[in-house]
Amino acid sequence: MSPLGADRVISVVPARAWHVREIAGRMRQADRDEVFAASGKCPASALSISYRRSSMRMTGLVDGRPEVMFGVADLNVLAGVGAPWLLGTSAVDENYVAFLRRSVSWRNQLSARYPVLRNFVDMRNRASVRWLRWLGFSILDPIDINGHEFRLFEMRS
Repeated sequence: MSPLGADRVISVVPARAWHVREIAGRMRQADRDEVFAASGKCPASALSISYRRSSMRMTGLVDGRPEVMFGVADLNVLAGVGAPWLLGTSAVDENYVAFLRRSVSWRNQLSARYPVLRNFVDMRNRASVRWLRWLGFSILDPIDINGHEFRLFEMRS
């Protein structure tokens, strides 16, 4: 597969409940490890919870197949604080340039709605940590969750 995604049709659509099963069954290992360490949940349960709790949720399709789901849950509506999340398959890595380009517009949309974006990332998930830094998030204080180092990440607009 092309890292540019040039030979792929990549689109973003409103997430649907059936996308959860499609993505969870093929979720990349780093995301599986992160959700299990953070919550003790399997990929389908973790993705389903994120889907249900989010005020905004989208699915990235590659050649019409759901490959990544992302969204934001309200942490504090009055203060404008949201918790962004993203879980995907190996297609994210295989089409990383297209993914990076599209993620900038997603970040901008979220920043327009939420002056503060905040969540935690598993430090073992190196690709996610690099991506968050690339998007402009600050990686802050460590916290131990079930024996694994997580870090708060945050962006203020």
